[in-house]
Amino acid sequence: QGVLSDLTKVTGLHGLDPVVLVLVVGIVMFTLGFAGCVGALRENICLLKFFCGAIVFIFLLELAVAVLAFLFQDWVRDRVKEFFENNIKSYRDDIDLQNLIDSLQKINHCCGAQGPEDWDFNIYFNCSSESKSREKCGVPFSCCIPDPAQKVVNTQCGYDVRKKSKSQWDDQIFVKGCILALEAWLPRNIYIVAGVFIAISLLQIFGIFLARTLISDIEAVKASNAF
Repeated sequence: QGVLSDLTKVTGLHGLDPVVLVLVVGIVMFTLGFAGCVGALRENICLLKFFCGAIVFIFLLELAVAVLAFLFQDWVRDRVKEFFENNIKSYRDDIDLQNLIDSLQKINHCCGAQGPEDWDFNIYFNCSSESKSREKCGVPFSCCIPDPAQKVVNTQCGYDVRKKSKSQWDDQIFVKGCILALEAWLPRNIYIVAGVFIAISLLQIFGIFLARTLISDIEAVKASNAF
């Protein structure tokens, strides 16, 4: 229901409904799982070749994306910035997107794409004198530095924060942008990222090997039966 009702709206805003991403990934996984399982059980060469070809395509696509992302880091950074800013504009229009951004900001202790000022892109948080929103010149609660003594989340902690001088922001909110936070996170966890990538690659290669082996065995059996 969320996908069908929000898809047109979110697409028009150039944002991303996380449910759409989950749906696409689920469809791809189901299709590959169905082709591989049924192809193996029924010894269907067409389904097995489709499964094998799809895994090869996904593997090569992942490899190409990784290489291009490394070679064109500035372009990737600009696209991520543009993507994040577009989704900031849609923050109050999609509850799934709102939860995703809040989680990203809380986990990485960041606020906005480049910094808290990016929340001017959202009409509710914009500092414009024409804005009638109570959240005017503020930031979402996920930008606030949590108080260890406070057990209940204060969803109004970001109100009017950006009306104060920037020197006072450090005491209340995270001032680092999420792009900078993610860039700082990657070098610290490079071995984990590399390990995950290698593990996924090995699983895909193993799946390709099994599929090709089964196809060869089926073709060998059919060839022997023909005589």
